[in-house]
Amino acid sequence: MTTPTGFVSETPLRVRYAETDAMGIVHHTAYIVWFEAGRSDWMRQRGYSYANFEKAGYLLPLSEVGARFMLPARYDEEVVVRSWVAELRSRKLTFHYEVVRDGAVLVTGFSTHIVTDRDGRVTTFPPHVRQLLAAGT
Repeated sequence: MTTPTGFVSETPLRVRYAETDAMGIVHHTAYIVWFEAGRSDWMRQRGYSYANFEKAGYLLPLSEVGARFMLPARYDEEVVVRSWVAELRSRKLTFHYEVVRDGAVLVTGFSTHIVTDRDGRVTTFPPHVRQLLAAGT
């Protein structure tokens, strides 16, 4: 995983009971949802929401996702999802994430997306969006 560079958003979350498993720890699938929350928050904090991106006729389907689990999170704990752009290409975007609690890194991860139009055809980022994303790296 890369060291954060550029703009790093921090999205605070409180672990909900529904996100835990029978062992009382956060189920691994919840982290992928948290990555999405962090990614959306990153874009919003940069001044251009994902909703606006879709309204302009573009989508960012997921092409790859991964996570490394080091420490568990439990019900009602406060965690922070740190998100940043790790790679930007003309048609591809990779975000990296850290889920932290009290300074300890619980999970690291990434998601890779391609940009498509509404019909699912791969395209390039519109110039204003590419500029916004590049400014955050």
